[in-house]
Amino acid sequence: MAAAVRSRRVVTPDGTRPATVHVEGGRIARVGPHDDAPAAAAAGGVLDAGDLVVLPGLVDTHVHVNEPGRTEWEGFETATRAAAAGGVTTLLDMPLNSIPATTSVDALRAKADAARGRAWVDVGFIGGVVPGNAEALGPLREAGVLAFKCFLVPSGVEEFPHVGMADLRAALPELARLGAVLMVHAEAPEEVERATRAARDPAAGADPRRYATYLASRPPSSEGTAVARMVRLAKETGARVHVVHLSSGMSVPLVRGARAHGLAVSAETCPHYLALDAAEIADGATEFKCAPPIRGRADRDALWAALDEGSVDMIVSDHSPCPPAMKGREAGDFFAAWGGIASLQLGLSVVWTEMRARGIPVERVARWMSEAPARLVGLGERKGRIAAGFDADFVLFDPDAERVVDPAALLHRHPVTPYAGRRLFGSVEATYLRGSLAYDRRDGPARTPAGRLLLP
Repeated sequence: MAAAVRSRRVVTPDGTRPATVHVEGGRIARVGPHDDAPAAAAAGGVLDAGDLVVLPGLVDTHVHVNEPGRTEWEGFETATRAAAAGGVTTLLDMPLNSIPATTSVDALRAKADAARGRAWVDVGFIGGVVPGNAEALGPLREAGVLAFKCFLVPSGVEEFPHVGMADLRAALPELARLGAVLMVHAEAPEEVERATRAARDPAAGADPRRYATYLASRPPSSEGTAVARMVRLAKETGARVHVVHLSSGMSVPLVRGARAHGLAVSAETCPHYLALDAAEIADGATEFKCAPPIRGRADRDALWAALDEGSVDMIVSDHSPCPPAMKGREAGDFFAAWGGIASLQLGLSVVWTEMRARGIPVERVARWMSEAPARLVGLGERKGRIAAGFDADFVLFDPDAERVVDPAALLHRHPVTPYAGRRLFGSVEATYLRGSLAYDRRDGPARTPAGRLLLP
């Protein structure tokens, strides 16, 4: 464990500057000048990072770990090792794709039992809002869930049914009372159903191997309609609403308008919506399938502009892996393939590559991928900033390093990625959790998992 970390480029809330970050008991004691190191050296050593950028550990509030029940898709060991390799020091586990889904206190306990002693980074939990479980929300919150999640369209797994307006009107007042945020997968089901029927119409020559066919099945209007509904409900109930994985520029003015009227509405987007272009997705390339879908260049640019102006608050992974067979790459049928992109290990480099091309300074990473996600889920006084009193979670990042993505080097359970062969900038040289090494690029993850469960 280092007593201090120093670099000529430490990203603090006040900007990037030469500094020495002093660590005591796993927390940041103070941030001093670059040459403020002799005392730390005497106390146990100074980690001199030279010109590497020292970022706060990333906080990823949108991760599908899938354990227990679907551990063959992903598990806490593999997901958290990949997270550490990607500079993520805190992740929040989504309530679905595991069996049981985290919609009750008993299910939360099963999750915690599966994760305990097997996490290389800190892990928090998100509870589920499903039809009929409004009475379970208070006990889940008391038991330690940091946020809640619902789907407005079918989720893809039967254990986690989607909610309608009546369900939301039952749940949102309770969430408002609890002071808990509701994360919403916002697509209007009737529009998706109608568009899917039209897109798959054999009379129209529909080809399920063409990405354009799948893209047409989930139009931007379906997201916009759903976001507008959630804005209305936020106004009616006073609840905090967070739109997950925003994909369309059409939705941005709705979020912006809600905030302008003082509503507690926020939004995130994901690396794949910021880096990939629908026009470049080949027929049958089902590794690119996700929902909402990857859209075109205009939407990508609109999302970057929304991040810049603050209408979109953060970037998180929506890490959603599955066994390769479920992607159905040989058949290449976008409708049959599981929708989800695994990017825990690559997200920082993917985002930084796009930021670099746009001339965006590296300190924005700390705002979008550390500070804002931590604040969303109530960890804003503990995680996501290099400042006194915060956990000593750091990433040593080389922004000038280049690499070509090799799936064999990925640590999540199945090395399926749409970024295979893509040239990226930025390398995570090391990740520290509460001042102790969790990952080193040369030696890999630490031998012993030191992650904690963020529960009472």
